[in-house]
Amino acid sequence: MIYLWLKALHVFSVIAFMAGMFYLPRLFVYHSLAEKGSAQSETFKIMERRLDLGIMRPSLVLVLASGIGLGFGGHWFAAGWLDLKLLLVLLMIVVYVYLVRLRYRFAADVNLHSPRYFRILNEIPTLLLIGIVILAVVKPL
Repeated sequence: MIYLWLKALHVFSVIAFMAGMFYLPRLFVYHSLAEKGSAQSETFKIMERRLDLGIMRPSLVLVLASGIGLGFGGHWFAAGWLDLKLLLVLLMIVVYVYLVRLRYRFAADVNLHSPRYFRILNEIPTLLLIGIVILAVVKPL
């Protein structure tokens, strides 16, 4: 029964984290269009910080903790599909760290990228998520 509760926590946490992974780059699109120092820019800074610290970071901690618990509880660490899934999860974390770096740059009014850059960046988490879900559900390896 604990395994199922852990799985529910994992799914909920993944949904919350991925909502942020989709929304933060979208905020960057609009933030990059706002004039530095404007009220709009300052509002985006607050939104980005709250999204990261209030939703994304705690969710990521829960995703990792519950995922490790599921791995041990289900004896999945010997499964071939999990190695590839963990690689994709690691890449997702790298993207997240990069988004946090960009958030800190925006907070300092330093943006080196166009709105188009952030629109393209916004697609990377989607592609990673597709691979992660296929591996977790289908377990092809």
